[in-house]
Amino acid sequence: MSQPTSRSQIKVVIIEDHVLFAESLELALSVEGYDVKRVELPVNGTTPSAVLASVIRHAPRIVLLDLDLGHFGDGLRFVGPLATAGINVVVVTANPDKVRWGEALRYGARTVRSKSNPLNEILGIVRRLGNGQPVMEVEERESLLRLWHQRNAELAELQARIDRLTPRESQVLGRLMEGMTVHDIAAASVVSEATVRTQVKAILAKLEVTSQIAAVGLAHHVGWHPAAGPGPRSSH
Repeated sequence: MSQPTSRSQIKVVIIEDHVLFAESLELALSVEGYDVKRVELPVNGTTPSAVLASVIRHAPRIVLLDLDLGHFGDGLRFVGPLATAGINVVVVTANPDKVRWGEALRYGARTVRSKSNPLNEILGIVRRLGNGQPVMEVEERESLLRLWHQRNAELAELQARIDRLTPRESQVLGRLMEGMTVHDIAAASVVSEATVRTQVKAILAKLEVTSQIAAVGLAHHVGWHPAAGPGPRSSH
């Protein structure tokens, strides 16, 4: 029977922009005997891809990763490449959005834990990973993945509504998102206000909403932006 790996042989990397939390993790893991490294996230001079490459070169067994990395943006971008490199990714986040937790699992994270949990819980996860033990109940994982799949399906359905818009209707929706009124849009497009109102009515029908505010909200919700380019002056 093989002997368990010594903690001093287990490399742990921390990717976290909150210095005090990162230092607490680093100290606790060092006291436990792990080979721990905290990644510095400087404001200038280092790109996310350079940080990722540096971490993979270090060849850690485990990475403790925050989802919200300040100026470095979304930590989710690190999960897939790290997991593909055979690294055990443990997401430790203050973000309560369980859909994002499910997304992290979908990209390959072994588990997700809240920063509000006791530090000993995170240390326990590191210990179990070091011993090759599971770190997440199947039911919890499946529940979070379902939330992510449901959100994806919802966004896809909303995007399909937006895709029904003609180029001119897309332009009008974009201008509504900028806060322009029907009068402003008509003047900018050199068409009558009646024409723009007809276009807005068509937008509301295709998006299946009852107000301009709801149409703008739907577009923001799916992260939609109108395509750049000259706007046509004729209506459809």
